[in-house]
Amino acid sequence: MHVAVFAFPFGCHALSLINLVQKLARAAQETQFSFLNTEESNNSIFLASRTNLPDNIKTYNVADGVPLNHGFSGDPIERVELFIKETPKNFKMALDMAVAETDQKISCLIADAFLSFSGSVAEDLSIPWIPVWIPVPHSLSTHIYTDMIRQHYANSLSYGCSNSCRDGNDVELEEKTLEIPGLSELHIADLPVEVLPRDAQETPFSCLLGQIGNMVLKVDTLVVNFYQELYPKPLLNDLKSKFTNLLNVGFISLSMPPPSLPPSTEDTTGCLSWLDSQKSKTVAYISFGTVANIPQSEIEELAEALEASRIPFLWSLRDNIKGCLPNGFLERTIMHGKVVPWAPQTQVLAHSSTGVFMTHCGANSVYESIANGVPMICRPFFADNKLNARLIVDVWRIGERIDGGFFTKTGVAKSLDLILQHEQGRRIRSRVQAVKDLVLKASARGGHATQAFKTLVEKITLV
Repeated sequence: MHVAVFAFPFGCHALSLINLVQKLARAAQETQFSFLNTEESNNSIFLASRTNLPDNIKTYNVADGVPLNHGFSGDPIERVELFIKETPKNFKMALDMAVAETDQKISCLIADAFLSFSGSVAEDLSIPWIPVWIPVPHSLSTHIYTDMIRQHYANSLSYGCSNSCRDGNDVELEEKTLEIPGLSELHIADLPVEVLPRDAQETPFSCLLGQIGNMVLKVDTLVVNFYQELYPKPLLNDLKSKFTNLLNVGFISLSMPPPSLPPSTEDTTGCLSWLDSQKSKTVAYISFGTVANIPQSEIEELAEALEASRIPFLWSLRDNIKGCLPNGFLERTIMHGKVVPWAPQTQVLAHSSTGVFMTHCGANSVYESIANGVPMICRPFFADNKLNARLIVDVWRIGERIDGGFFTKTGVAKSLDLILQHEQGRRIRSRVQAVKDLVLKASARGGHATQAFKTLVEKITLV
């Protein structure tokens, strides 16, 4: 058997998918896997995963669509849209190379569900197509029902308003909940702009995601990066009615239960050694991923709150943003804080000293926090961040939202104090521990996620 895997090379999508492929490769050692992704993303994820691939996985680079000597505008979506324009021909070329090198025809195509064109590629080859949904399943449902959502709620928006309007205090959007199957817990304001645009202009990215709804007509098996136990029942029932095999295989980027921490001396960032010197459940870990552009004013407010509160903090802050810190901040906080350009996040969250995670609410970050029983303080920025924050704060009740939706000195201090010092924070910690226990049980032998993964292995090996 020869399984081809198409990755979406942005955010944490490709890293999640290669983790799933590695698990499959170990379970199906006679099956060959060809992992197709852009060169830049491949270099990044294999550096991040710091692991040797099983012998039955081979990686191939696909063209990213960036012209030679291209000057980027700074908009993160620009790279996405250049890549989209290059699809599907870039994947087809790499697929031909994989077939030629292995001398094996493709027997099955696994693809990030964002790459909706992959269904047609599988159809042309007369092979099974198994899409993988990486974000939360609530997000999948918003894309399946995009047409209905736009028909119902487009009039609620002020067209011509920039996407940044979503960070304002739009009371009407915030208060209106969705009357869409399985999504009644969400509000209009939580929807990504690709689902409900703030202007009338469609983009290549929103057009690509707009095709996800058509997937329902073509797909028998859908893999979801989630646990069945965490769904609201109406959403689970609705998705099960659409996909014959809805395989909730658990958090694919993580090993459950989380592995033991390595010796702190092996961590070259110094994060684990620093955490060793702190008291249990006292440290605020802060990270906003690799893409989010944080306004300088918010960086300054956050820094001032950390300095004034004297709460121990570990801040993973990209070097290109470090210059936004107030003058002298690093020197003044050296006794209670540590700022690094990159942190081993899963290990930091697993450390006993970590008491709260201040996050942009990307799906992988949320899953890592849940897996380690760490409460969250939410400052969502874009894409599905607001939707995830809604689940964290109002549905699972395992975190707090920053007052007003953006960082202020008083708002940050209030959230940190609530989580780390107050009874309400202890209740939140208790609930996140209960959710962790739920996913651990589902990941154990005989659990729903374990059974779903076994079904997936059978699907790709018994073609």
